[in-house]
Parts: sequence; C-alpha cells; structure tokens
Amino acid sequence: MSYLKQINKICYTNHLRKSVRYSHAQQIKEVPRRLIDKVLIANRGEIACRVMRTAKKLGVRTVAVYSDADKNAMHVEMADEAYHIGPAPSTQSYLNAAKILEVAKRSNSKAIHPGYGFLSENVEFCEKCANEGVIFIGPPPTAIRDMGIKSTSKAIMSAAGVPIVKGYHGEEQSIERLQAEASRIGFPLMIKAVRGGGGKGMRIAMTEEDFLPQLESAKRESLKSFGDDNMLLEQYITDPRHVEVQVFADMHENVVHLFERDCSVQRRHQKIIEEAPAPGLSEETRKALGQAAVRAARAVGYVGAGTVEFILHRRTHEFHFMEMNTRLQVEHPITEMITGTDLVEWQLRIAAGEPLPLIQDEIIRRGHAVECRIYAEEPRAGFLPRAGTLHRLTQPIPESNVRVETGVREGQEVSVHYDPMIAKLVVWGRDRTEALAKTRAKLSEYQVAGLETNVNFLLRLSGSSAFVEGDVHTAFIPQHEHELFPKSDTELSECRAVQAALGHLLTAQKQSLPNDSWKGINVKSQSWRPNYQLHKTVPLRFEETDINVTIEYGRTPNAYRVQVDNGAWLDVEASLQESQQGLRLVSLIGDQISNVGLLYYDQQVHVYDENGQTVVELPRPKYQAASGADAAANANNASSPTPGVLERVLVNNGDKQS
Repeated sequence: MSYLKQINKICYTNHLRKSVRYSHAQQIKEVPRRLIDKVLIANRGEIACRVMRTAKKLGVRTVAVYSDADKNAMHVEMADEAYHIGPAPSTQSYLNAAKILEVAKRSNSKAIHPGYGFLSENVEFCEKCANEGVIFIGPPPTAIRDMGIKSTSKAIMSAAGVPIVKGYHGEEQSIERLQAEASRIGFPLMIKAVRGGGGKGMRIAMTEEDFLPQLESAKRESLKSFGDDNMLLEQYITDPRHVEVQVFADMHENVVHLFERDCSVQRRHQKIIEEAPAPGLSEETRKALGQAAVRAARAVGYVGAGTVEFILHRRTHEFHFMEMNTRLQVEHPITEMITGTDLVEWQLRIAAGEPLPLIQDEIIRRGHAVECRIYAEEPRAGFLPRAGTLHRLTQPIPESNVRVETGVREGQEVSVHYDPMIAKLVVWGRDRTEALAKTRAKLSEYQVAGLETNVNFLLRLSGSSAFVEGDVHTAFIPQHEHELFPKSDTELSECRAVQAALGHLLTAQKQSLPNDSWKGINVKSQSWRPNYQLHKTVPLRFEETDINVTIEYGRTPNAYRVQVDNGAWLDVEASLQESQQGLRLVSLIGDQISNVGLLYYDQQVHVYDENGQTVVELPRPKYQAASGADAAANANNASSPTPGVLERVLVNNGDKQS
C-alpha cells in the first residue's frame, strides 16, 4: 500500500470514530457519527465485488456470504471473511434474512450493504437490522415501504407535484372493479403488480378482450414472486422512453440529483443497454427531470442512493413518474463515469452520518457513458437464459475510461439459481459518438466458450442506425428485428468456413505435432514428398447445415489451397500466433488479410472478430456417435429449452394420451 493510501485510510477510520458538527453548505442539523469499520455485503456476484472494492479503498473490512453454489465464487475470494448461509436456492440463502443477520452479529459487522435485488428493498429486513443495532446501508423503512407499494408511491408523487400517468391505484381489487377501471382508463393498458419489479407481474392488454387473461397471468406471477397479487392499472404509452434519475440524500436533509440515464432498450421488460446522459433531450427537460426526482426523494424523507424512474414520451419528451427504486441500480457505473464520483463511497459515508460530499452546483456532467450487460442467454430464442460452465472467458482489459464489472472467472459456473449476468461493460467517451465507437471495439474483445451470450446482439444493437441516431424506445428490439437478427447470421460465409477449417487443422497440429508417422519416423504435414499431394477434408456444421472444406498443403510454409464444398479453389496463407487474449489466426484469403481470435473447444471452433463470435461445429465421427439403443431411448425424452423448475404435471398415472 502506498504512503498516500495509508494516510487516507488512517484519516478516514479516525474520521468515522468521531461525532462532529459539519460545515456543509446545505447542512441544517447535527447528526451523530456512526462507526463503520466492517461491512457485510448481503449479495453475490459482480455487485458484491463492486462494493468490496470501494470498502477496501476506504479501509473498511468486508464480509461475504455465500450459498452452496458460490463456495468458490469471486466475491468470496475478495472478502476479508466469508460465511456459508445455506443451499443454492436464493430463498434458502441470500433471502434468508435471519441467517444473514446472524452472520452480521457473529462477524461483528457494523453495517450491511444489500447491493441490489434480494433483500435490498425488503422493509422487514431493514427494520430487523435497526432492531439488532446493525446499520442498513439504504433508505429508512418508511421510504422503502412507501415506494415499494406502487399505488402508495403514485399518491405521494401526485401530492408532491411529480407528474403521474393516468390510472387506477386503489385498494379495491375485485375483478369487477378492475375491469370497470380498465374501461374508464382505456386501451392499451398496462397491468402492474403493486409490489412488482424487474418486469415481473407486468402485462399489457391491448384490447378489452385481452384484459382478463392478462390480469390473471399478472396476478399469478405476482403472487409467486412477491406473495401479493394486488394490481394497479395505467394507461399504456405506446413505445415510450424509459429515463431514470439518480438521486442521493443524507441525514442532514440535503438532496441532490446526478443527472439522468436512458434505459429504454429492453428485452422481456428488462434493461440490456443503458447510457448517460439520455440522448436527444434539451437542457430544459434534463433540468425538469432532475428537479422532479429531487421532489420525489424529499416527499418520502429519503436517505441514501435512489433512482426515480420516468416514462418519457418519445416525441414530445413529456414525462411521468413510473416508480422509485430504493437502492443502488445495476447501471449506476455510467452515472459515476459522467460525474467522476464513487456512489458506493457516497453510500458508506452517508450511512456513517456524513453530509453529501457535493452540493448540486458542484456536480458536473462530463462526456457520455454506455453500459452493456453481458448475459449468458440466447437472443434468437427469445433471450432465454443459459446456465453452465464458462470454459473460456476473455474480457476487455480495464482502462481509465473502460470498466469491466464481473463476479465470475473462466472455469466458473453461471448458476441456474441466479441471474445469468456474466459482466457489465462500462465505457466513457468525450461524446456519444466516441462512447459508442469504444463500446463496439471493447465488445469485440469478448471471447466466451461453453455458453452462448448476447455479445453479438449487443454489437449489432450498438451499431444499428436507429440506435446510433438516438431514436431509442422500449419497443426498439421488436421494431428493428430484421436489422438486429439478420438472415446472414444463419449462413456461414466462405471466408469464415475457410478460417474455421484451417484454424481447427492448425490448432490440432500445434497440440499434437508430430501428427504424421510411418514406421516410427515422424514427418511434418508440410514436408515435401515426391509424387504425393497431401490433402484433408474438414467436415463442418453450421445452423444444421453440413459443409465440407478440403485443404491441400502447398509446397511452401503456411501455404494452402482450399475448397469449400464444390466451390472454386482458393489460394490461402495462414498461420497461428499467440497473443495476450489467446490464439489468433492470421490469414490471407484472396487479397484480404484478416487477424481473428480462435478457440477450439468440445468439437466446436470459435472464431472472433470485430463483428463478434461465430461458432462452427465439428461433427463427431460415426464411431463416437450415440448407439442406436441410446438414440431410441432419447427419442421419448422431453427437454426444456432453458433451465427451470417443474411446477405442475397435468396428467396422472394411468391416463391415456391420444
């Protein structure tokens, strides 16, 4: 540790031990200081790692909790101490409030940071922390309760002068009343779980005929997810923008905003790419958004980090309050990038009783930042999540303007029990054009094998013409489906087939040289032999299509003649090179030189370039294929396209199916 860091650590620790009167410009009352020298992070994955980095910077010791599935997780390795809290399912581990509080007491943790998700917006947990004398790093229970119940939050916001969407937020929940209110509001209509979040318990009824089936579906999902099936109804604004404002408040009644973020582009009602500031807004609109968010925070006596979310009309930029998330958001790093702040540090300092580090006029917005969420999921299959082992995970190298926030390493698992996020890529640029260009460059550096990811999709999304122009909205993905899911993705180009076949062949030679022998004499494949032309056929499969690539070895090093199926013969030069990010294939095909990443794993060749990843299968030889008996047995097996839990079986033993 450097001398300067040691001094900062000593000064901060001493600072937390004292109760002093602050001279902050907006301070209006004295608040006793609270010692935070050890914090338990009641979460997992990248957010737990994120909180730990700041805590360690401030000299605060960290305590991790982990389930059976996370014994070897990154957040466990990073913590000063770690405690097992139960089986893999989150209901038996990360949502076990009693167990987490028990660990906090055992470890002598002064505070609990809930991260986001899990217990971060749980009123009962917040109250239990207070009863046990443990600091909850977040808002007071009253604020969580008021903002967690959407009908209550709408009434509070309306009284505070924050614009809200026309709707029904009443307590009468009979089907007849809800149907009558739906007719009054008009269609299309948004049905939302009162205690919902993350897109759960949310449905859209486009017509009156849709209403009852969608209501029943929303109620069922809400009851399962939140233990409550009360609903609110709102006018559905077609293709709106989703804009949110980061707010912070302290115990001295100071409240500020740190500008807005645009989170409009979503799949399954969940964010996938975010940016700050929101593109295309006037300074007048930005100011009005910030002021409305501050009014919202003041209306509930807020303390700590919060996000006020607004629905914004795509054309007029008129906005309405949607909800307030009473926690740190997944996308908080882009706000940090444009304001030069550390929001986790702000959380810790405010929880200790300090005033806000900056007043509103001191918070300056600089440049533009973009965050991409890297998920293990299959975009072409409706973004279904994937679970399994990350056999290869190469990520961009962090720089001053590039952050990679992750909680997994190569060789670790993306568990079926938790969110399938692999990492968050956060990039800053002097303006939006530069930020998007850097984002695409860094996305192309991802190399993942073992699980499909959304990296290719994010590359196309961030480079699509409408997105680059800033014409973003919540229906962006379905509206631009043809550009985001091009037909070319299902076809293997001749160039890529050549690269995959040569890459496989050269990798095999590299791993098993010498690979050609006769009576114990080893002969390299490119050794010259009279009256003999060495050639090999590499069978490939791409999107259920079989392709044969024939390769003839030339008479000079790295020279080949290659034919794809029955096409023309191509003169090719190719060689492998080692790099910091793994193997590279450098090839000259025709008059074009290319340098692509290469990985061979489990009968697959992965080729990586600026357009993302192409995965080409190598069909197993017949002698390795499943036996006829196995194939027959598998014919009657049912499989799910994504991991899940079987909830109901709709037949009984003895039932006959026609």
